[in-house]
Amino acid sequence: MTRVLVVDDEPGIVRALVINLKARAYEVDAAHDGATALRLAAARRPDVIVLDLGLPDMDGVEVIKGLRGWTRVPILVLSARHSSDEKVGALDAGADDYVTKPFGMDELLARLRAAVRRAEPTGGGEDDVVVETEGFTVDLAAKKVNRGGRDVRLTPTEWHLLEVLVRSPGRLVGQKQLLREVWGPSYGTETNYLRVYMAQLRRKLETDPSHPRHFITEPGMGYRFEK
Repeated sequence: MTRVLVVDDEPGIVRALVINLKARAYEVDAAHDGATALRLAAARRPDVIVLDLGLPDMDGVEVIKGLRGWTRVPILVLSARHSSDEKVGALDAGADDYVTKPFGMDELLARLRAAVRRAEPTGGGEDDVVVETEGFTVDLAAKKVNRGGRDVRLTPTEWHLLEVLVRSPGRLVGQKQLLREVWGPSYGTETNYLRVYMAQLRRKLETDPSHPRHFITEPGMGYRFEK
């Protein structure tokens, strides 16, 4: 069973999420503040976390940073903050998706399922491919990236974005195609997601992230991977 950690200080929202998730056969833990969330995440090892940013003891972004220090678990942010800067800040800290309050339960559950799918391992077969560049190596079968003799830690979303690009070397992959392949079919306009995650991949894999050699932006159109 998939285990979900719900982190929110609004009892009504926690209750609604717990009822809906348990009705769909999820196992659910709940936390009402950041410290409890970090403790439960370490103790219960959830498969996905639904996290409110406005917690009583610390900002949710700090919780994301604390989690990303040791786990790649998918994090779905749930927040009343609507500004683009705050969304980018949460994504940049390591969140995988962002849903604003008030929200529709069906949409939230669909996004949660998509986050879990991105984190699931894939089989072998056509995935048994190694992509090599002058600076790093991508092993699609093992889901590993090596740079300078060291493994590079990627979140599930970072990995999925990288995977889509390296499977089409030299080809332009459009923004809408990337969003739908990585985040799901209901996405198509959240281009700020792409900007944030491409910046993260460049920081981790490019020799000079400000002048990328391998992850090329085609303004207004999409991105291209070059070996």
